[in-house]
Amino acid sequence: MTGIKTYNHGLPWEGEHGIAQGYCVNHILYISGQFSHDMQGAFVGAGDIEVQTNQALMNLDRVLAEFGATRSNIAEVEIFLIDPQEHFEKCIKIFKEYVGDYRPAGTLVGVSSMSFPDQLIEIRAVAHVN
Repeated sequence: MTGIKTYNHGLPWEGEHGIAQGYCVNHILYISGQFSHDMQGAFVGAGDIEVQTNQALMNLDRVLAEFGATRSNIAEVEIFLIDPQEHFEKCIKIFKEYVGDYRPAGTLVGVSSMSFPDQLIEIRAVAHVN
């Protein structure tokens, strides 16, 4: 892939925030933080870290697919997590199932709040595109 390509999920609020969900340049894909929303923009999984983690990862997959990439193209993942002492084990279990035997670089950051009141997790990534 040459040049710059961007991708959005097509949600009304994306244009208001001034960012792309995915931005690819020189075979490097930068993926904005993905959280728990469906493709109509409705938040899902209030209070449930497992539902939110799975939905955020599904949204991450959508961005990867738009650029012809898969989970094995992920080079780095950064997870932002509300109350990591409470949610760490469930979140990491789901994440390990998501990546399988593949091991990207990663960081998990505990945060005190997120953009949406019921949001417990946000996942951003950097991937390579062949």
